[in-house]
Amino acid sequence: MLFVFLSIGLVLFMVGVIVVVGHYYGGSNADLVGWHPTRSPQVEAENEIDDVRQMVEAQNEMRARRGAPALDESELRREVAAEEIESLEWPER
Repeated sequence: MLFVFLSIGLVLFMVGVIVVVGHYYGGSNADLVGWHPTRSPQVEAENEIDDVRQMVEAQNEMRARRGAPALDESELRREVAAEEIESLEWPER
C-alpha cells in the first residue's frame, strides 16, 4: 500500500512542479513550448483573400450553369451578413 501512495504522490509532485514552473515562467506560452507560427500574418491574409476569390469564382461558375447572374464579392458579403443576422434572430433553426 505504501508503494501506491508513494507512486501517486510522486506523480502529483511532478505535475505540481510543472504547473508552478509554467505559472512563474516569464515568457509567453509559445516561447515555453518553442512554438512559432509557420506563416506570417500577411501571408495568412493573402491566403484568405485568395480563398474568397476562388470561392466566388466557383459559385459564379455554378450560377452560370443554372443561368443565374454572377455575384461579385460585395454582393456575396451582403448575403452572408444577412444570413448571419437572420441566424442570430432565429437561433432555433
